[in-house]
Amino acid sequence: MVLLAFVGSISYSCIVGYSLFYLFASFQSPLPWADCFSWWGADETCSRSPRDPLCNLIMDDGYFEIVNTTWLLANNKTCSNGSEIHIPHQGPSEQYWDKEVLRRSNSIDETGEIVWHLALCLLLTWLIIGAALSKGIKSSGKVVYFTAIFPYVVLTILLIRGLTLEGSLKGIEFYIGNQSDFSRLADAQVWKDAATQIFFSFSVGWGSLITLSSYNKFHNNCYRDTITVCVVNSATSVFAGFAIFSVLGHMAHIQDKSVSEVAQSGLGLAFIAYPEALAQLPWAPLWSALFFFMLITLGLDTQFATLETVITTLMDQFPSFLQSKRLYVTSGVCLLLYLVGLVCVTQAGIYWINLIDYFCTGWILVTVALLELIGISWIYGTVKFIKDIEMMIGRKNFLFWLWWRVCWLFISPCLLAAIIIWSLATIAPPIHGTVEYPVWATVLVWCMVTFCAMWIPIVAIVRVVQAEASSLWLKLSAACASAPDWGPYLEQHRGERYRNKSYSADAPIHIELLTEPEV
Repeated sequence: MVLLAFVGSISYSCIVGYSLFYLFASFQSPLPWADCFSWWGADETCSRSPRDPLCNLIMDDGYFEIVNTTWLLANNKTCSNGSEIHIPHQGPSEQYWDKEVLRRSNSIDETGEIVWHLALCLLLTWLIIGAALSKGIKSSGKVVYFTAIFPYVVLTILLIRGLTLEGSLKGIEFYIGNQSDFSRLADAQVWKDAATQIFFSFSVGWGSLITLSSYNKFHNNCYRDTITVCVVNSATSVFAGFAIFSVLGHMAHIQDKSVSEVAQSGLGLAFIAYPEALAQLPWAPLWSALFFFMLITLGLDTQFATLETVITTLMDQFPSFLQSKRLYVTSGVCLLLYLVGLVCVTQAGIYWINLIDYFCTGWILVTVALLELIGISWIYGTVKFIKDIEMMIGRKNFLFWLWWRVCWLFISPCLLAAIIIWSLATIAPPIHGTVEYPVWATVLVWCMVTFCAMWIPIVAIVRVVQAEASSLWLKLSAACASAPDWGPYLEQHRGERYRNKSYSADAPIHIELLTEPEV
């Protein structure tokens, strides 16, 4: 989980850096991506609307001549099949993203130079994260009060503004109406992306939940918090969809296109499609600044939790040496991640971000979540786990726990395994737009995936080998058993189940909840 959080932070911090750049660019009127301005490098293929194709027409004298659509209509001519010449076209927001922001090279093979305005934005991102985490949960917890609430304010403003725009219902219809493309549900990649998004938004599998929960009071109602977070998160996603697609519907209306033609996924939605739509609104700089400031606060929230996982793990692993050096640990981790992340702000940086997101934060996250579930349900045992939870939140009835046991033991593992197997069976070579990745890049990223995931079986094998028992089965049983000092940290919370067990003196002093089971 720590390696996964480390790798995920590299790419995600760059996305926050992109948002910072767009935020600074929003304080201009007109917005720089509102039209094909030469000062940022727009070329002859840039146009706000697609250009009519030309025609390689055979004239009466037998010669070929290239003519435009206007000439054909004026002379009552038609262009025969195969004679059309389509002119390359890029919208201003797309070309601004490629040429000015990313300064994108032609492939991952062409690393090019460091894009210094992105490197500076990335540096500012890590300075903000480092400052917020410098004093641990005391400082980051206060910052989160703002960064968690402000996006709801912006989403509400954008939704109200979006619904007042002409054509907004066209976007809503595409979002939840009869124009929705439900055939995409047959695509394994969609299910893997959905699972990854759920785990990402809930911080499941990253270690963030375990890290932050260790700061809770022992009798905190974790079940109530879980249900609340799940409901609020899902409702927020639906709410944000209305805000996004109402504006995209307006964009499709004024361009006389279908919503599917203007809507994009991933980074394209955040940095091409939506900025293009915002540029066509009155007071465009205001809406753009609000939107990108919202993206920054969302990104920082995620980075706070992810980095806290890495920092807390290091401090818990070496408590006697690092416990009093929180500031130095935080600064060192942020500096290291910034230096590693510089490869993602080169001219080939977007290819690396796409590759990391496609493999590392997708495949590993779902795999780690499945192994965690197996470790808790099948090795530690759901009965023990339920009793541990009841120590904190009180006893629940049999039907309550029957449902969760079925989920933990069968439903969730089967669904995750099916997603992984289905995705592997239908896997396709990664691409970025129309650019294919070379073989060496695909091999390298699979090595990264293997490096992050291989420690789970390695540590399991080492624990089995080190177990003191006479046979392999007994060694396996001993390795799967809880540690002798397993249980709540404070004596008054240990109850009868853990009363006779002593907790290690080297245990992290902040932990009050149950620690992770050793597998």
